[in-house]
Amino acid sequence: MDIGVPVKELGDIEVTPLIDAIMSIDDEAWLANNHRQNAYEVHAQTQSLVMLFVDTKVWPTVKVTKESAWNELSEVALPIMDSILEKYYPPGGTVIRAMAAKLVSGGVIKPHVDSHQSFHVGHRIHIPITANPRVRFMIDGKPHRFEIGKVYELNNQIQHSVMNKGKDDRINFIFDYIPPVELAKLNS
Repeated sequence: MDIGVPVKELGDIEVTPLIDAIMSIDDEAWLANNHRQNAYEVHAQTQSLVMLFVDTKVWPTVKVTKESAWNELSEVALPIMDSILEKYYPPGGTVIRAMAAKLVSGGVIKPHVDSHQSFHVGHRIHIPITANPRVRFMIDGKPHRFEIGKVYELNNQIQHSVMNKGKDDRINFIFDYIPPVELAKLNS
């Protein structure tokens, strides 16, 4: 969603339970759902623990499915997501995507704009899980550093990219929220 600025820091959040849950999941689970990597070339060097995902083939019908990481993450992720939505967004909308996204050490997400129509109407919220000083998140040509313990909304309608030159993987928990006014437009 175009939020008028490249990125907005929403505030501080306690994420230790989510970090613990994500970091306890074995490496094989990160490779179980590779839809994003196959469907979106820019995400080829990422891995995901997908909790919720929207069926883009039936869009603008909003059909969200629980995915492979639902059982492992929902118990800790949902309260954190709910607290963010309650504090910063109008009630009555729908979360259409939720996942932990890993950019492996040495990996690159090339400059792109999220183009599917669902990205035009949903707020893209990032919660850093791991970070290292050699990760460069570029938004609209300028570097941004995401800190653990903070929540950010990314303007995915302007060019963005990520480069991980560090020796450690970078993990963000990402979810997309469509507010009620945008849902109403989709259903009219």
